[in-house]
Amino acid sequence: MFGSLRSRLLAVLLLLGGMAVGVGWLMVLLLRQSESAQLGQARVEAEQACQAIASSYRFYSNGWSGPSAGLNDPALRQGLTGVAATALLRYRGMAGGLWQEQAGPLAEASAFELSSAERQRLSSLIAATLADARSLTDRLSSGGTTTLLAACPLPGPIADLAAWTLTRLTFAESSGQRQLKLGLGLLLLAMLATTLLLGRLTWQWSRHVARVERDLAANASHDLPTLALTGERELDRVLAALNQAGQRLAQARDEAQRLTTQVHASERLAALGRVAAGVAHEIRNPLAAMRLKAENALAGDSSRQQRALDAILTQITRLDVLLRRLLDLTQPPQLQPTTVELPAFCHEVLAGHEDHAGQRGLRLTAQVAVEQGYFDRDALARALDNLLLNALQAAPAGSEIRLDASRRGDWLLLAVEDEGQGPPADLRAQLFEPFVTGRPEGTGLGLALVRETARAHGGEARLAEQPAPTRFEILLPCQPC
Repeated sequence: MFGSLRSRLLAVLLLLGGMAVGVGWLMVLLLRQSESAQLGQARVEAEQACQAIASSYRFYSNGWSGPSAGLNDPALRQGLTGVAATALLRYRGMAGGLWQEQAGPLAEASAFELSSAERQRLSSLIAATLADARSLTDRLSSGGTTTLLAACPLPGPIADLAAWTLTRLTFAESSGQRQLKLGLGLLLLAMLATTLLLGRLTWQWSRHVARVERDLAANASHDLPTLALTGERELDRVLAALNQAGQRLAQARDEAQRLTTQVHASERLAALGRVAAGVAHEIRNPLAAMRLKAENALAGDSSRQQRALDAILTQITRLDVLLRRLLDLTQPPQLQPTTVELPAFCHEVLAGHEDHAGQRGLRLTAQVAVEQGYFDRDALARALDNLLLNALQAAPAGSEIRLDASRRGDWLLLAVEDEGQGPPADLRAQLFEPFVTGRPEGTGLGLALVRETARAHGGEARLAEQPAPTRFEILLPCQPC
């Protein structure tokens, strides 16, 4: 799931962060639960105290027909205050009394003075209690103190009378709660410290890895650069192994370069030997023919001398063509690529060979699927001429020779196809090498020139790997050179 060390460290970091948040949230929940428990206990005590006042009032009013001097009678108020005080003896820190809806508070037993906000809330609570004829509670929070109020209706000789109680909470913590909070706080701090340390470790490793990546990316050579150590023991072991591998790779590359140079030198010498042998063979035959003609001319009459001179000139022309082709192979072509209309170009190349094809009863056709190409028109025309000349010599009489132009991916493909037998199997691997030919009268330079022309354009020349028909292909890049 996690592919890199950095990803794993980040996953652990997120996990620890989540645990720290969870512990903090647990502390908040425990604090809230503690406050809720205290509030619930205080509400129960306020309700019980209110019922205690109600019980005391029932005992006080048993057999009593009601106040004869009215609700403002001091004796009545004193007696009712005694009822409330007696009922609240068991409830420390609890205020209480009796309240009549029209006359207001008739009795009050409290060790502390009620605030105006508490009295206003108490008045509203008693009105709701008398209206619903059932016990009710309420809560008022102000300045970090929570006030709980309870009211219950009192049946009896005094109409619209209710008992009330009031207590204040400041949420004092017990020793167990303080220890629990202290333990959770220490756990939270430990997790936060671990998270910070792991985050710092992740950042340091990410920075070291990023520096190694930059050093590797900034290296322009093929050799591995020498990487500086980071101070992280595990990472430095990897970097040291990379540095050693880079040194061994450089040594192996130097050795391979030395061997490659030797191989190239051997190949050049072998190629030079083949070229020298080919040149010697190609020149020796014309020279021998010219020598024979010259000797015959010296011994013959003027007509015989004329025929000998014509034959000598023909051989000289043959040698001139051979030397020009050798020069074309040894000198890199000077290309002048332009945009070429392929349909007209292909038909123009074929037109130069129609007479020769007509003499052998061959048909020249073109199949052009690309409108334009970008290459040196003259150089590629000479290359196609060489392929067409080979096809005209190899194709059976009455058959067809086709010139194709198509696109294959990012390449322009020019192909010459004939129905001949193709070159011998033992020559196919060296077919484009100089002086390699399957015909006794051939020089073996035509296909070599085709390959050099294709390579000069950034392409390649090849013989298609198919049994029939014979197909020579030139691949050129479609973009400008």
